[in-house]
Amino acid sequence: MKDKFVIQGLSGRKTLSGKIKVNGAKNAILKVMASSVLFEDGIEMKNIPDIEDVKRLSELLGKMGVVVSKKNKGIYSIDAKKIKYCELDREISERIRASIVLTGPILSRFGEVSFPVPGGCVIGARPIDFFVEGFEKMGAEMEFKNDRYYIKVKTGKKLKGAEIFFRAPSVTATETFVMAGVLAKGKTVLKNCAIEPEIKNLADFLISCGAKIKGAGTSTIEIIGGGLLKSKGKIYKAMPDRIEAGSFLIMGALCADNLEITDCNPNDIEILIEILKDAGVPLEIGKTSIKIKGNAKLKNKDFKSIGFKTKEFPGFPTDLQAPMVIFLTQATGESLVFETIFEGRLNFVEDINRMGANIILLDPHRALVKGPTSFRGREVESPDLRAGLAFIIAGILAKGESIIDNVYLIDRGYERIEERLQKIGVKIERIS
Repeated sequence: MKDKFVIQGLSGRKTLSGKIKVNGAKNAILKVMASSVLFEDGIEMKNIPDIEDVKRLSELLGKMGVVVSKKNKGIYSIDAKKIKYCELDREISERIRASIVLTGPILSRFGEVSFPVPGGCVIGARPIDFFVEGFEKMGAEMEFKNDRYYIKVKTGKKLKGAEIFFRAPSVTATETFVMAGVLAKGKTVLKNCAIEPEIKNLADFLISCGAKIKGAGTSTIEIIGGGLLKSKGKIYKAMPDRIEAGSFLIMGALCADNLEITDCNPNDIEILIEILKDAGVPLEIGKTSIKIKGNAKLKNKDFKSIGFKTKEFPGFPTDLQAPMVIFLTQATGESLVFETIFEGRLNFVEDINRMGANIILLDPHRALVKGPTSFRGREVESPDLRAGLAFIIAGILAKGESIIDNVYLIDRGYERIEERLQKIGVKIERIS
């Protein structure tokens, strides 16, 4: 039976207070887990949240013979010495988009890989052609049959370095080909790369274990291929999750009087911080924390509505678009939201309108948000990970009771979110 969240709303009152800690970054952890295939020995990871995506990728690795062990809270060890299979399990891959990054290290190490079309949240097209074309440039051949991709290097050959230009910056493609280049023969040059912090985080860990990578965090990355990496006891500590930090910050701006968000990196969400400051939210920025202080004296209608468009880092993250739309429904004015990354990511606004918002969907990429409006509790179904968190914020704001179905999608990226929110005053329960 699927779990639900039941939320008793605050009716717009700002009563939340206390501290809430940011966990390790899902989008960094999954890629480091995939990189274990590149290692002669095992790797150890810490600051790993107990989220569904980590569980699913652990299962996927396990199906291929990789030993994934959860030790103490937040600590994992992964050993790929006995990896046997180069096929990605269909059922698991169709539930987690990050499965695609395994193709790079597997093909680079074994010369072949087979995988289905990867899944995850249904938020729009995420083309596979970046991967197929890139692997072909590195000397592999592709066949598609029975709804699976079969990619293979010629018998007796290794994946070879190549120059690859991405038509659009892609985080997942950048990470996949960085890992492919680590064991490939010769030099791989990646151009028009994504520059998200998670990419440099992955590269820095691989470099510390012997990989030859230059330029991660810039638009051009060079990788000199070599042998299997050795961790030699090095422990990877996950960076803070900037999307979780941003989600908590938006929630606090709307629902909290005094709230401190700890264990975060404010530099990673600088654009969100600047937009909220310009809107009138009282913020104090520390080195690893963000404080909202004395916020209750301001009504949400006192905040100024500021439009935005999603863009690759350091622009506004598409993963924070849905929570930010909730903020705009409460601020005064009209604002245009332009979603430039995924064409399905504004589909959640219909349910938000049912809760009392005034949002006009102009086309699949643009919405006009008019505020302020009052929310009333409704039953809604989480359509994806980030919109699910936006529904939680809307439920906290609303008058009356809200029910959020399909919370598995929220569990994909947020560890026991209801328990953490209860500690700062949110009236939220999980029921089955």
